[in-house]
Amino acid sequence: MEGFEAHRDHLYAVAYRMLGSASEADDAVQEAWLRLSRADPGDIHNIRAWLTTVVARVCLDMLRSRTARREVVLDAPLPGQGPDPEQEAVLADSVGLALLVVLDTLTPAERLAFVLHDMFAVPFDEIASILGRSAPAAKMLASRARRRVRTARADADPPRQRKVVEAFLAASRKGDFTALLDLLDPEVTARADAFAVPPGAPTRLRGADAVARQALAFSRRAEHARVGLVDGAPAILVAPHGRLTTALTFTIIDGRIAMIDIIADPERLARLAISPP
Repeated sequence: MEGFEAHRDHLYAVAYRMLGSASEADDAVQEAWLRLSRADPGDIHNIRAWLTTVVARVCLDMLRSRTARREVVLDAPLPGQGPDPEQEAVLADSVGLALLVVLDTLTPAERLAFVLHDMFAVPFDEIASILGRSAPAAKMLASRARRRVRTARADADPPRQRKVVEAFLAASRKGDFTALLDLLDPEVTARADAFAVPPGAPTRLRGADAVARQALAFSRRAEHARVGLVDGAPAILVAPHGRLTTALTFTIIDGRIAMIDIIADPERLARLAISPP
């Protein structure tokens, strides 16, 4: 449908900022296409606004499902619909990794209100109808999210970052669950590539409790782990017998770990700029 294709990039941008995942954004955009194909054209007066509303509602449902499950298995992207991994990285850079991490700490309603209004200038009365709330309530959600985004900044102080990463490794080695919880943001997300987890295991965990328990499981491999640098930032490098098998990179906001990326794919590891301990 030509009308849909004219707005695909806009819809993908909305979905990506809502979800922070290329594959999930593809799913949301595809669902919007399916709903448009079943809709009566006579009922659609502004196709861009109609599609934006549909994508927003789909994303809201996905975010709520995420929160309910507290963990997400990331699916592979639909072929030919979204960016490849390199393009996804470029898109993440353009949005700002720190911003995506902060957005991931918001409630689904706060994230929707902030993204639609502050990034795409959607009026609050339309946002209110999506959320099933009043326009003043939608404004309040966006305002609350805006304050969080403004006050939360990715920690760019390498020595302070290193202290947090070293404390995380030490707590993992000791099996100190309480210390791990103290280091993690309550809405922390841990993402792993397919090489880093057993077949069928979740590649994304959300929430301090789930991530801390996963870190306790990591303690069995922690004897081979050291703190080094990946792309200039403190990271944990796992290298049994001197061969690097896994790298854990961290996004730290307000002194707590907000995102952990677990990389074990040999091709991805080869592309990292790694400085050993």
